[in-house]
Amino acid sequence: MQSLSIAATGMTAQQMRVDVISNNLANMSTTAYDARRAEFTDLHYQQLARPGTINAADGTILPTGVQVGLGVRPSSVTVLQKQGTLTETGGNLDVAIDGSGYLEVTLPSGASAYTRDGGLKVSPDGLIVTSEGFPVVPDITIPDDAKSISISPEGEVFAYFDDQVDAQSLGEFSLADFSNPKGLEAIGSNMFQETAASGPPMVAAPGEDGLGMLRQGYLEDSSVDAVRQVTDLIKAQRGYELNAKVITAADQMLGATTQIR
Repeated sequence: MQSLSIAATGMTAQQMRVDVISNNLANMSTTAYDARRAEFTDLHYQQLARPGTINAADGTILPTGVQVGLGVRPSSVTVLQKQGTLTETGGNLDVAIDGSGYLEVTLPSGASAYTRDGGLKVSPDGLIVTSEGFPVVPDITIPDDAKSISISPEGEVFAYFDDQVDAQSLGEFSLADFSNPKGLEAIGSNMFQETAASGPPMVAAPGEDGLGMLRQGYLEDSSVDAVRQVTDLIKAQRGYELNAKVITAADQMLGATTQIR
């Protein structure tokens, strides 16, 4: 009886779906977080009678055949790329990306990572870094005597001083984009790394080559739709319960078989 193993794959699939939903709900308040969705595909089929085979001596062909499915398996957990609402914070170093693109940061290993979390900070050395302390590319240092900081929509960073009328340019942020952003590898801390699936980064100034613009004093909210996630959670729970009932029914049928005298 295949139903036991088939229903088990169904329970495993719904369990993974719940895991993905719970991660989405846990990150409802995470800056620039994009919801994930678990996707599934059917397993192999047992071909008891292949469609199109000859069924009789007169040449009758089976129109459909007999194909018994063997269950379900996860195919991917895809990122639902949707820009979250931009919320005003008023912070001089809070930057939201209005459109596509990622800020590039440098990890302690020297490798590059990419993030849409624009809640930037200043290191003890005056370097602009992420909330985790990773430097943003290119390195931009804010002088100790700077009165305030301004970041233009095109990414240029200016500093204002008490003894100067004109602002001083400190550098210019760039943005990176990918031919397949869904192929990026999530490494935690709101960061991603390049993979063979994502393709190499295409770097340009904000507003160029289809990239978004920067908005100082704003942060991008999570794009998680709580109502939809709860609805999907109920569906996953019902699916899990139904597969469990299939196992119970199959067990009762096998029990009836063993009691035949």
